[in-house]
Amino acid sequence: MSSAAFERQIRPVYDALDSGSNKSAVVACDKLLKKHPKNVLVKALKALALVRQQKIEESLALCDEVLATKPSEDAILTAMMHVLRGLGRYNDVIGMYEEAFKRVPANEEFGVQTFFANIRAGNWKSAQQVATKLHKQFQEERYLYWSVISAILQANDPSTPGTMRTILYKLAHRLIDSSPTPSYLGADRFYLHLLVVRELKLFEESDKLLNSEVGQKICSISLSCDELRRKIWKEQGLAENERTRATNLIKEKRDRNWLEFLAVLDATFAQSSEGPDPASKVQQSRELFEHVAKEDGSKDRSGPLALLELEKRAKESGVSSEPSRMNDLLEQYFDVVGDKACCFEDLKPYTILEGAQKERWTTFLKNVPVSLATKKEAQRVINVHKLLRYGLAPSEVTVETETELLRTYIQHYHEALPLGASLPATELQPADDFALLAGNTFVNLWQLSKDYSHLYSAASFLEFALNKSKQSFLTRLILIRVYRLVGAPSLALEHYRALRIKQVQHDTLSHLILSRASTFSLASTGDITYSTECIEASHIYLNNSQETPEFVTRAFNSERYSQIPEFINFEQRLENSLQRDHVRIEHLRIKLAHEPISSDLIDMELIELKFLFDKIHYDNRDFDNFPDYQPKDTQSFNQQTLLFGKSEGLGWLSIFLKVYIRAFQQASDLDDTVEEKLLIGDRPKQTGDFDRSLSLRERLVERTDDEFSELTDDEKKFEEFARALADWLEPYHNHARPPPSVVLAEAARLTQLKTGHPLKGIEIPPSNGENASKKDEKPPAVTEAPEVVAKYFEGVKQRLEAVLKEESLVDLLHVATLAQEAFLLFTVETTRFKSASVVKINKLGALVANFKLIREEAASVLKHISAELLTVANAQGPAEGRQSAANVGASASLTQIEADFVNGVSKKIVDSRKKVVEGISKGISKIVSTYA
Repeated sequence: MSSAAFERQIRPVYDALDSGSNKSAVVACDKLLKKHPKNVLVKALKALALVRQQKIEESLALCDEVLATKPSEDAILTAMMHVLRGLGRYNDVIGMYEEAFKRVPANEEFGVQTFFANIRAGNWKSAQQVATKLHKQFQEERYLYWSVISAILQANDPSTPGTMRTILYKLAHRLIDSSPTPSYLGADRFYLHLLVVRELKLFEESDKLLNSEVGQKICSISLSCDELRRKIWKEQGLAENERTRATNLIKEKRDRNWLEFLAVLDATFAQSSEGPDPASKVQQSRELFEHVAKEDGSKDRSGPLALLELEKRAKESGVSSEPSRMNDLLEQYFDVVGDKACCFEDLKPYTILEGAQKERWTTFLKNVPVSLATKKEAQRVINVHKLLRYGLAPSEVTVETETELLRTYIQHYHEALPLGASLPATELQPADDFALLAGNTFVNLWQLSKDYSHLYSAASFLEFALNKSKQSFLTRLILIRVYRLVGAPSLALEHYRALRIKQVQHDTLSHLILSRASTFSLASTGDITYSTECIEASHIYLNNSQETPEFVTRAFNSERYSQIPEFINFEQRLENSLQRDHVRIEHLRIKLAHEPISSDLIDMELIELKFLFDKIHYDNRDFDNFPDYQPKDTQSFNQQTLLFGKSEGLGWLSIFLKVYIRAFQQASDLDDTVEEKLLIGDRPKQTGDFDRSLSLRERLVERTDDEFSELTDDEKKFEEFARALADWLEPYHNHARPPPSVVLAEAARLTQLKTGHPLKGIEIPPSNGENASKKDEKPPAVTEAPEVVAKYFEGVKQRLEAVLKEESLVDLLHVATLAQEAFLLFTVETTRFKSASVVKINKLGALVANFKLIREEAASVLKHISAELLTVANAQGPAEGRQSAANVGASASLTQIEADFVNGVSKKIVDSRKKVVEGISKGISKIVSTYA
């Protein structure tokens, strides 16, 4: 058949794949394979369609069949690249392109794709070798610099030993020296050259590069090169040179880049045996900044801000001789910038004053005229309130003083509202910051008094403010935290969705709603709201693994070498995100209450959790986005509004990973041998910082005080229960678990039944009719359950009675959901022993009798919890909380808001609270009836 005729026949397959009709693509491929049973391209395309349909087992046989032919045609290689990526077999992508390049060494594109495959997999050493080969073979200079950046990336890899790091940088330097053209012909090549000489401390060479005319030109137009120049000069101790250069830019070229001002400031206080004394340098810098401030007036604030920073550093260095100068500068700055929104954040670092200085500053602020006639005057009053509030001493922060301040903020808010009456709905209101100040004060009042009515009032007032300023992102942030504190998660979720966060914000902001989300999840009743949120928040990580490597390859092709480390760092921080794995654990806790507990679920979760346990983690969460206007000597707004007063970090994640890995490991038939045979994709690198000499089990039983400090008291009790349960059942699981050969044979049999193809590398032993599961060795002696396990649910019942007397609904939900989770964990740990044949073969009848007693106790307590929750739900929340919600309208701070609006908010809060309590009550009942 001619190639044109075959192309016409295969075109429908490509069209189906492009349109996402993968089922149609498989059908079309099957038709073609009947005519051309040995066509490798059709097999590759069918494998791709099967992978996209998540029919992994069926695609594996085709995939291996295609790879065995060692393809070297572009179309087949491209299709197989997508197949192997979908299967997570990145090493096979490398091997496939390496083989193609060996077979067709004149094909430059195969060599380039081999290089990129290594880059995507993080194999810097292999990438460097391929780039060197490409340069030798095709004599294209960009390949030389690919080799240079690959050596640098390998040197910067955390797994590279320190001695090898220096050798790699020397290799990179030698490669640059071997280039027939100078590095300064391109800014990014020049950047690489500077990077290498800086690391090797070749300062003579760096001086030659930087002082050349072309070097100076490049640094003037390339921010990355100029940043490197600053670092090199700083390491050389050339502070005065940097000062002279920055001063010239500021004075002669009117450069207002804040980095230039920082350069002058750093040089002013740099330790130096030469040049003028510190006091003289401070005076010179002061004259420069005063000149800039006078010249710019109110057009730019760089000069006044630099004067403040200069005085702060002079005071810290003991060079400042005039105590009143800081006050003078603060007052001058406020006079110029006080009507701008940036004023408060600008002045915060410089208002840490004491004694007479603080008194003078406070008096100055209090004497600022209070006028709300214009937007600028309103902003000035807002800044006064923020600065005065920030400077409050602990003795000045009482319920009485905060109540008085709250009245002032709310009064000013209502007075300033008319300023934005004509603004479109898409604009923020000039009065918004008064509402944010009030929100902070409501929260502080709750902290001081533990009276939840302040949180209900905060919700009503902020909802009113949001109704006036619908795009206020910061108001929604406060409301999300407030609603979670009062146990109204559906309202918090409503505002979180209204934020419309995109892309990487799912990593930095999803903690707002998914932190300890299992406390509010109704998954046990079939409500998958929070499961959906977990999945939505996780899409960014899949996109990152697919898209960011492509950005890296584009940067290589366009020789944007300064961008490559940034892209790789971005990819690694997202791939190893702490929040990603927090969400993963919360999703697992939610899933256990929703999906039937089965061996498939246990096996899949075990493999994935073990990968997470071996990773390094980066905390990318944003806690600085809250509008924090609390006094400097009190807790921040974020700390005050954390659920249960605890922030989950790496310690919290580590504890829950250990709990679930150990439980799943005991409940699963997979050991390391079986897992290695059945694993489809590449095993991720172990990047975590842990003692490699310890076995996985030894690491799983380790605990540290830092880890426990991130747990609530109830979570600590849960962890103790889980640990004691695992310690107790471990020998019985080890005895009853079938040998790896039996597990592999069963997996191979099931795969062959499903796909018609045998499992690669595994043989099914012939059946001889004997009972292969019969145990000859003596079973471990059965012991009674440890007291921590036997008495856990009784302790939960006592804890519940104590929490019911309190006003905190979230504490009640926390106790209830952890009790439910403990019961589910017990179910996971005992699933193996549900089979009567397993119990009989392993002679563990006495052990199962112990399970029955614990299960009956757990079921009894959970039924009691469910009944108590239902009582609370029918009463629309704990009595005191309900009364607070009902009386919100009577709050003196809300008298200017219509009663119907306040009552509407209060009703939504009560309904939300009732929904979650009632749902968890019904969910617990359902779980008990399913597993008890």
